[in-house]
Amino acid sequence: MPNSPSPRPAAPSTVWLARGRHAGPGAEDAVGRRLEKLKADQVLDDRLVPEDPGLSGELVFEARWQAPPRVTVRARLTLAPPSGSRGDREWVLVAEAERPWDPRWPSPAAMFWSQDGDAAWDHEAVVAGLRLGTVNPLPDDDKELRRLLRHAVRDTWSIHVVVHEAMTPDERGRLPLVRLLPEGLRHRVVEHRAAPHRLRAVNWALEEFGAEVPRGGAVVLPGSPAASGYDTGEFSVRSVFLDGTEPPADLLEAVKRFAALPRPLPDGGEAALTALREQWRLTTVEEELARARELVAMYQEALEAMTRSRDLYREAAERAGEALAVYREAESDGVLSPARKQARPPAASPFQQLARGFERLKDTALSLRPAGTTPASDPESGASGPAGAASPEVSSDVSGSPAPSAPEGSGFPEAASSAGATARRAAD
Repeated sequence: MPNSPSPRPAAPSTVWLARGRHAGPGAEDAVGRRLEKLKADQVLDDRLVPEDPGLSGELVFEARWQAPPRVTVRARLTLAPPSGSRGDREWVLVAEAERPWDPRWPSPAAMFWSQDGDAAWDHEAVVAGLRLGTVNPLPDDDKELRRLLRHAVRDTWSIHVVVHEAMTPDERGRLPLVRLLPEGLRHRVVEHRAAPHRLRAVNWALEEFGAEVPRGGAVVLPGSPAASGYDTGEFSVRSVFLDGTEPPADLLEAVKRFAALPRPLPDGGEAALTALREQWRLTTVEEELARARELVAMYQEALEAMTRSRDLYREAAERAGEALAVYREAESDGVLSPARKQARPPAASPFQQLARGFERLKDTALSLRPAGTTPASDPESGASGPAGAASPEVSSDVSGSPAPSAPEGSGFPEAASSAGATARRAAD
């Protein structure tokens, strides 16, 4: 059974993430000029422009500035190698502040990219034709519509908002609503517009994801995986006035609440955040001193661990030497160690002991028989005994008392032999 993928960690509240695509060549020059201008205007504390892209063709820019009131922000922009016939370059921007991110702070994208109307950096990274911070009309083709909305629902890099135009808007209604958002959210939102006659097709495409656009309203799409605490009803707006008579306060509030939810890091976001934290090069003197102190403390801890290990090894070697000396001394005196003593044979069973006893008894009886004598048979009684001996019927010991006679027709050694054979068979 395949294992389910492990859930991605949640994005820290101090982190700002965005991704996009610069259409056409000249992306590195545009970023370099923007950083130099803001450095000259003292908007940035410092910036770092790469001189050589290296073998990978990837370019990394760094910048540091102060958000009000004196909150240090560090940001890292990565430009991928050029792709396609036009030389487009995908970019990933990650910024981290010293405290939780405030949407009213300046947008990190505005620190690296020019805000001129003809800028080419604000294209969506995956779907051609989509742009950040402006109005994106939904296509009339149903197949293309489903493909675009499926991407919008699953995307976790940007916040996707679908707005239905209840009627064809005038010039004021065609202005993007995201321009009214705080600056820190402006470049993270993609605004989709559905024409008046396309409401049913849009909701049919969103039905599989449990989302729905009210007529003349809007909905904030969940992303995949959805943010913790997301509910379609809470992020749907019944009415959005595009004619300018009323500000879309409900929609703006829904976008702000959605941006504040603890969302998982997008694909590639964890690697970008790790690179910002571990490969940061634009350090101040204080940061370099703090880093040097951390390295000294780490090396000192490692040295202490090595010293403790050395002492333990030395103590173990001394004990092993002492044990070896004792062993050699015992061996020279002829005393074997317990490990080298021969094991005792296993104890005999009771039947074997009985058989051996009968064997010894048989040997003893045979040794008491006079040499050269054979038992003689009495034709009258059938008893056998040595020549010249008294009748086996009655015998007496030294005191004259009668003694029991052996069984008729058998001598004592033969009985012992038969019992020994029986015991041996039982033992076997």
